[in-house]
Amino acid sequence: MKAIDEGEAQLPDFQRGWVWDDGRIRALISSVTSGFPVGAAMFLAYGNDNIRFKYRTVEGVEPRGVAPAELILDGQQRLTSLYAALYSQKPVQTRTDKGKEISRYYYIDIEKALDASADRLEAIISVPETKIVTSNFGRNIDLDVSAQEKEFEKKLFPLNIVLDYVKIQEWQNKYYAFYGYDQNIIQEFTEFNNRLVMPTMQYKMPVILLEKETPKEAVCQVFENVNTGGVSLTVFELVTAVFAMDDFELRKDWEKRKETHFAEDLTEGFVEAEKFLQEERIFVSRDLPYSTQLIPLAVLCALLAEDNRIRVTKIRDKIKQ
Repeated sequence: MKAIDEGEAQLPDFQRGWVWDDGRIRALISSVTSGFPVGAAMFLAYGNDNIRFKYRTVEGVEPRGVAPAELILDGQQRLTSLYAALYSQKPVQTRTDKGKEISRYYYIDIEKALDASADRLEAIISVPETKIVTSNFGRNIDLDVSAQEKEFEKKLFPLNIVLDYVKIQEWQNKYYAFYGYDQNIIQEFTEFNNRLVMPTMQYKMPVILLEKETPKEAVCQVFENVNTGGVSLTVFELVTAVFAMDDFELRKDWEKRKETHFAEDLTEGFVEAEKFLQEERIFVSRDLPYSTQLIPLAVLCALLAEDNRIRVTKIRDKIKQ
């Protein structure tokens, strides 16, 4: 987390953005605070002259203008989620399971976390940026942790300090004072600290590090392999990654070309492709052996439409020429 915060670990610039929603973040926190494995991460040592990736900081990290020591090839979603929820002091910019953008802080219920019969996920609570949970269109306040004393009262521990020993001690001392140094409270929090806080601070994620001498072809293959499961990259994103190794920004090139040529030309190409298919007695989509044939056919028709080459005679006759 510190390496991410300081820019020592960054992302290849072609990597897609962070896409995990609130539910997945809570589930990840539940696994980490329970000591469960969450899979390995993969890094590439930065500095190979043959692999000229552009790079960017992890979402939520202020750019420092420093070159990374390592690039994250696999594990972006998990590492970004952990950084945002357990390390950064900013609200987590995530989304609901329906895609609505939301800002969240994460807490853990001390009593529920210590209850062996309780589901750990139920102990992980996300609250809005205001730290006030409401219902009935804001008329009812269901939970209010907008002040530290209210965190103490609800026995909700803020998870964005769980990796900072000094902040934990400060919170703990004020927590004890709030309850008048009650021995039951001290004993309960001591158990919470031993069973959850300290193991979370010491949690280890397996890391695979590719040395900077790793051949470009191997990096390409590895990147494709690790990004075909979970939140998979599209074919275009995988190809973009390959081009990025030669410092060519395929996405920007495509956006420029799309803006200049795409809409009118290719739309007309699809219209001409439809005419061609009708002449071949293909009237419904199920008659096409492969529906993906329509795309390159439309491109060819768009190209032939230049200087009216496709309209010299019948489409079928011209294509055969």
